[in-house]
Parts: sequence; C-alpha cells; structure tokens
Amino acid sequence: MLARKILVLLLLTFTSYTFAAPTLNPDHPDRYTVVKGDTLWDIAGRFLKSPWRWPDVWHVNPQVKNPHLIYPGDVLVLSYDVNGNPVITVAKRARPNVKLSPGLRRTRLDRAIPTIPLDAIQQFLSKPLAVDEKDLERAPYVVQPADEHVVAGAGDRLYVRNLKEEGKAKYSVFRPGIKYVKHGKPKNGEEPEVLGYEAIYVGETKVAQFGDISTLLITSTERESHKGDRLLPLSENDINENFMPHAPRANIDAAIISVVDGVVQIGQNQLVVIDSGSREKIDVGTVLAVYTRGKTVSDDVSPERGDTVKLPDERAGTLMVFRVFEKVSFALVMDATAPLHLYDAVRNPPEL
Repeated sequence: MLARKILVLLLLTFTSYTFAAPTLNPDHPDRYTVVKGDTLWDIAGRFLKSPWRWPDVWHVNPQVKNPHLIYPGDVLVLSYDVNGNPVITVAKRARPNVKLSPGLRRTRLDRAIPTIPLDAIQQFLSKPLAVDEKDLERAPYVVQPADEHVVAGAGDRLYVRNLKEEGKAKYSVFRPGIKYVKHGKPKNGEEPEVLGYEAIYVGETKVAQFGDISTLLITSTERESHKGDRLLPLSENDINENFMPHAPRANIDAAIISVVDGVVQIGQNQLVVIDSGSREKIDVGTVLAVYTRGKTVSDDVSPERGDTVKLPDERAGTLMVFRVFEKVSFALVMDATAPLHLYDAVRNPPEL
C-alpha cells in the first residue's frame, strides 16, 4: 500500500506549477522495460536530465486500469505531443501474476515499483529526528531507571518527571545530540541562530502509572536508556509517506549542516540535515540542488597586490526532502556527481 500511495501522488500532473518542457537525456531510450529493483527516480533518469520532472512527461493512458502504477515487465515508450514536448506512456502492461482461488478471482502479486529507495529512509519516517530548543526544555525526562538499574532496556521501567496525566499513553525516548546551528556569518555581530537539537532515538515506552514521578515500561529499544533522556508523545500523525518530488515553493539559500551517519564526505542515498525548514516553505518532496562552494584563491597575475578571487560554486548533487521541521529538514541524496561535504550550499534546482 505504501508504494501505491507514493506512486499515485507522484505521477499526478502538477497543477500549481508551470515549467518549460523537461530536457531529455542525450542518450535516452525510446523504449524501456521495467525490471524488478527499479525505482521511479532511476527510470526517469534514463529519459530526463532532471528525474524529478517525471510528472511533467507522464501521460495517463485511459485504457489501462490504475495507469499511475508501474510494475516490473511494463514497457514504457517515449513519444511527443503536438507541441513537440516529450510524453511517456505505458505501451504494454506486463502479464499479471495471478492467484487462483476456487475460480473466483485473479490478483496481481508483484508490487508497483517505489518512487525512491525506501529502505534508505523507512526507519526515519516515524522516529523523532530533531527537537526545538523550547520543546526540549519542556519535554519530560528520565529521572532514574527503576530497580536500581544504571541503564535500562526493553522490558525495564523508567521513572519520568514532567509527564502530564492528560498526555498520551505512548512515548518515544530520545537523547539530545548535537546542536543544529544556522550556517553562515550572522548579521550585526549576533550569535548564530540555534535551529534545534538532534534527537537520537533510544526506544519506545508506554505509561504504566501517572504521577508527579510517572512509571513507564520500555517496549522496544535501539540503545540503552539512562538519566536525562527525554520523551516525546508517539504520534502516527507525524508520519508522512507521500513523496511527490517538486520544485521549492520559495527561493532557498541553505546549507548541509549535518549527516545522519556522521561521515564527512557524503554520497548517493545518504541522509543529510539542511538548515531550512517549514518556515522557509520547504515541505516533503522538495527537490534541491547541492553546490560545492568555490574556494577563495590568490590571483597572482592581477596587478593589484594581494588580490584574491572566489572560484564559482560547482553543482555536485540533488537532494529530496523527506522529513520537515520548522527550522531544519532531513533529505536523501538522490544523486551526487562529486563528493558532497558539510556546509555545501543547497539551492533551488536550475532545471525550471
């Protein structure tokens, strides 16, 4: 169902944006047969220079049931409309796998291909990833693991303070990590803006008893819990699985400020944090271009002594946002033509 939801939303034609026709790859195929393991982004990259422009060339075939879903074995064909713009259609549907049940029905067993490699982000869709400074100050916290334990794991209990009785029964436990700070030199000598804190996921709990000091049972963990860990209500409403790649809704001037796995050099399918969020009108599915910042070097030929020049920024990759908070966003690196780094610039893609 997840793949179906994603694809149906992805492949709908954009009605709120009007762009020039997407540019085709010079070596694009005229036909392509979908194979197991493909993602929609990968297939679009065979035809287009900007894979996220796929909905602009997708043509709904009214003769095909569920035309927005693409399966292994389907044959995609590139053609052109009356204005010369590229159009992609399903020319041939793969023969469905069928399950016979006393002669009553047939059911397709293969699954529609996903939009992006979901394995890379699945575990981050529902877990807390970032927390605002004020929310961190107000969050309930672990006073002490029960039963004189120094640390606690699944099946153990925690004593927690500041839990409101009218609150929810299930909570995520997290540990405050690094401070997220706006990149760049602040104006007027001000301190850099604090955007929030990394929320290192510890596990999940359920309330056993409310009180001034509440008792919670740990139901699952990824790491041991100890004093000072914080809690956030566990809410299914925080999950957004609908990825429709689209251009930013405003001009973005951001930077990569952290990498989820802590590496220095960043490549395809890695997760990064950028210093802009919903207040900059970024939302789930926003596609952004990454630029390696040009160095400032000396100009030895210039007649002006000590003259320097800044080299141009170089396009190095593409990101797609999958989780958004007020001041930061988490994105998946969809492609990288060169190693990406912390503090690389993140801007609107030029393919408009």
